[in-house]
Amino acid sequence: MKFTHLGRTGLTVSRLCLGTMNFGPHTEEAEAHAIMDTAHDLGINFFDTANVYGWGENKGRTETIIGNWFAKGGGRREKTVIATKLYGDMGEWPNEGKLSALNIRRAVDASLRRLQTDHIDLYQMHHIDRATPWEEIWQAMEVLVAQGKIIYVGSSNFAGWHIAQAQEAARARHFLGLTSEQSLYNLMERSLELEVVPAAEHYGLGLIPWSPLHGGLLGGVLRKESEGVRRLNEHAVGRLEAKREQLAAYEDYAAELGHEPGDIALAWLLSRPAVTAPIVGPRTLEQLHAAVRALDLTLDQKALDRLDEIFPGHRPAPEAYAW
Repeated sequence: MKFTHLGRTGLTVSRLCLGTMNFGPHTEEAEAHAIMDTAHDLGINFFDTANVYGWGENKGRTETIIGNWFAKGGGRREKTVIATKLYGDMGEWPNEGKLSALNIRRAVDASLRRLQTDHIDLYQMHHIDRATPWEEIWQAMEVLVAQGKIIYVGSSNFAGWHIAQAQEAARARHFLGLTSEQSLYNLMERSLELEVVPAAEHYGLGLIPWSPLHGGLLGGVLRKESEGVRRLNEHAVGRLEAKREQLAAYEDYAAELGHEPGDIALAWLLSRPAVTAPIVGPRTLEQLHAAVRALDLTLDQKALDRLDEIFPGHRPAPEAYAW
């Protein structure tokens, strides 16, 4: 396993982050525990979850599965950098979601109970809360740090100017502020390069890309479709048809390089500025082992240039749309 620091911090994390969103809805607890044990065996020490995972009536289920795994002992908690998130509504009553100081206090305590731990290593805001001032958010986070309930704070799905706004407010309070940003980023979705990547680089945030294979479309979907081994939902079928020509060129190039398309997609992300660790969300042990292969793949400049031709990216703003 390869390791790096999370953004500008001294925290050491693996270059792949284990995403747990499938634990509960698609992966039963016993297999989820086996996946987490195997992740440790492979050297992955960075796990990501959220209080809403489990979804619907089962919100919190994923954190509970992880907490039951921690409770097995054997150094499982001590070896893990655990990241979770808050923002989504956990109930129907007012103040059971978003980023008010009241919900931050309640949400962290609930996550700690489900995770069966005394602290969260990286506490992430799952979405921007446009109705809550940064003074309130940072004051609440400062209290949690002082209480030892959280160590680092991260964001997720923020715009570049949200990151700047948050960091300048934290600077005024002499607070560390954000250490990471978790966003949708992959070969097919590169809009982060306009504003978010430059903001992350400037403020020293580690980028944690989610959906690195864009819902499976970058994992050799055309080949699997022809072999009849993958069935897509209606939404994914629509996205596939819109990008079929690009994906065909991509899979042909992957075959030319002699690598699996999914490995190339992950290796490309690992080469990008500010990226700390893409999130891989396996439903099975086989999928976890497949993701780790990308760590041994280094793309040369010729390959990177060809991928840019197939999936054009963005220059930073304003050069992307002005002089």
